[in-house]
Amino acid sequence: MKLNKQSKQLYSKAIDSMQEGLEAMIDLYNEAEEDRMLIQFDEDVEEKIVNAKELHGSDFINRKINAIIREVLTLTKNEDKT
Repeated sequence: MKLNKQSKQLYSKAIDSMQEGLEAMIDLYNEAEEDRMLIQFDEDVEEKIVNAKELHGSDFINRKINAIIREVLTLTKNEDKT
């Protein structure tokens, strides 16, 4: 392939950009943590959560679910003491 000076510079910049992108992807991969599934919801519950998030917003529903689970775990902890 024959390139003039301008085309060669454009290819060089493109290669540099690709290299930077590759390095960023490698960094993301290296920093990634294993995702642990803590709760396995039934399919119908998952569907209701998705619908609720669409209706009320993810932040609101996440706070509500966390509050409920926190309360259940508190009750479970109290049951273990008796």
